[in-house]
Amino acid sequence: MSTNERMIELALDRISAAYVFPEKAVTIVAAIRSRLAAGAYEGLDGPELCETVTAHLQEACPDRHLRLLWTDVPQSLEPADDDGGQAAFLALLRTENHGIARVEHLEGNVGLVDLRRITTAAEGAAMIGAAMQLVAHSSALVLDLRACSGGSAEGAAMWCSYFFPDDQVHLNDIYDRRTDTTRQFWTTAHLPAPRYAGRPVYVLTSAATFSGGEDVAYTLQAHGRATVVGGTTRGGAHPTERHPVAEHVLVTVPTSRAISTVTGTNWEGVGVVPDVEVPAEQALDVALKAALRRTEAEAEAGAGPR
Repeated sequence: MSTNERMIELALDRISAAYVFPEKAVTIVAAIRSRLAAGAYEGLDGPELCETVTAHLQEACPDRHLRLLWTDVPQSLEPADDDGGQAAFLALLRTENHGIARVEHLEGNVGLVDLRRITTAAEGAAMIGAAMQLVAHSSALVLDLRACSGGSAEGAAMWCSYFFPDDQVHLNDIYDRRTDTTRQFWTTAHLPAPRYAGRPVYVLTSAATFSGGEDVAYTLQAHGRATVVGGTTRGGAHPTERHPVAEHVLVTVPTSRAISTVTGTNWEGVGVVPDVEVPAEQALDVALKAALRRTEAEAEAGAGPR
């Protein structure tokens, strides 16, 4: 058996054992093995091999989380070291300020949080709280997820928790295939910064917004807590694990699926469709104008007759 064949078979074993839809796993494995037998991967190595296999995986099953990834950092192939990619993800979060790229106070007392990745609740609670503390007294908030590439379901729930008044909101559920269990996600009872309740929230999206970023946008939109402005997102709703199948190659296997308590479904394959669809590069300007109009109207209404 060649190196490529051995690596691809290891990846297929992972997909067979844990892919969130077992019946689709059968189709995926059959499709890749057919191409393997036909010699489709002979002579390919490194990133080219990963790109080719990924294209064939997603042709067999259009799940954007289902991939073979090349990594320049060598991965341990010892079973005891395989944690589904968690250690590497946590290390990445620490180098990226837990996904918080910037927090600003804009004209008209509008807060802005630019979020590039969704951190974990356990590791990132203090950083999320620090960002929300800085915008706590704004009149409206813009949450910029246009470059948010994903992250933690627990972290997404914590971000969402700030925009509801208490811990009584059932945000969504996640079904896990391996354990055949469903975990409920509710708003968090205790947060390290004030809740951002009763004020307008605008979420910016683009075609690059993915996974955990989509979770935040979809959940806030479904619960009527935010207006989504920008472009339709990529459409990846399946929490994923990463497993090394060679020193520089990982297979990403979606093991779970999100289920909205409002819609009964999720954004897989269709993305989050914005309430106000505009080119992504215009989304911030459009949201800021809407926020200013709304806060000015509320201020005039509060002032009453003169």
